[in-house]
Amino acid sequence: MSRVIEPGADDGLGRLCSAGDDVVFAAPSYPGIERIEARFAGDAYSRHRHDAYAIGVTMQGVQSFWYRGERRASLPGQIIILHPDEEHDGGAGNELGLLYRMLYIEPILLQESLGLAGGLPFVANPVVDDPALRRALMAVLDDLEADIEPLGADQFSAELADGLLRQAGGPARRAMLLDVPALKRARDYLDEAEGELVRSEALEAVSGLDRFTLARQFRSYCGTSPHRYLIMRRMDRGRRLLVSGAAIADVAAATGFADQSHFHRHFRKAFGVTPGRWQKLAARRE
Repeated sequence: MSRVIEPGADDGLGRLCSAGDDVVFAAPSYPGIERIEARFAGDAYSRHRHDAYAIGVTMQGVQSFWYRGERRASLPGQIIILHPDEEHDGGAGNELGLLYRMLYIEPILLQESLGLAGGLPFVANPVVDDPALRRALMAVLDDLEADIEPLGADQFSAELADGLLRQAGGPARRAMLLDVPALKRARDYLDEAEGELVRSEALEAVSGLDRFTLARQFRSYCGTSPHRYLIMRRMDRGRRLLVSGAAIADVAAATGFADQSHFHRHFRKAFGVTPGRWQKLAARRE
């Protein structure tokens, strides 16, 4: 569950400065990735540096910050990209206050995803409009109460790395030559997993592809990411169990979700109705 970080508390987010009476909510972390939602009125942070990429989306208000010698502003829907070790401050740009969601990702995750022998991508403009990159970010920032699962982290890291490379003006990636037999093995493994948590190492062993290559190729082959494919197989199993009359809490446990509310959020996002309503509708058809 999200936690409130009281001003000055040392809660693993030492990158953040004290925020007075304002509030920062910290989501469950994942190795190399931290996520927050912050609400501020007025100035929030004095000038400081991160040892990680700080990348986020302005949700409400105007986010005003000093970065690389200039005062910048991010409007709702825009993306902020701050390179490691670049000094900046931050706060609300008007009297309406500010709401934003941010993640901090260790540079090594991007290095591994891009397979770069040289330096990390540097995005000169810290405020960008990029729908594809925003979708990738919101995949992990939309539900801050949920844990990031391993396959989801792989897909996100690959999409984020590609987005940063694109915004940095790097060369476009060459068209992929798909390893179809390897992708079929991965897909079959996910089909059989259903209610299990699948780790990246397992798919690497089954497919023979590294996790980032697999994430990119799988989307081209199956139209979605390995993580989303597995979620939908779990949802399909959940629907079958609901039709059989199983209790929603039992279905959530059987399909590998942390709790009933987690299952509820995923089910509604996938099918547009709650598990309870689906169960009632299915009963009426019989």
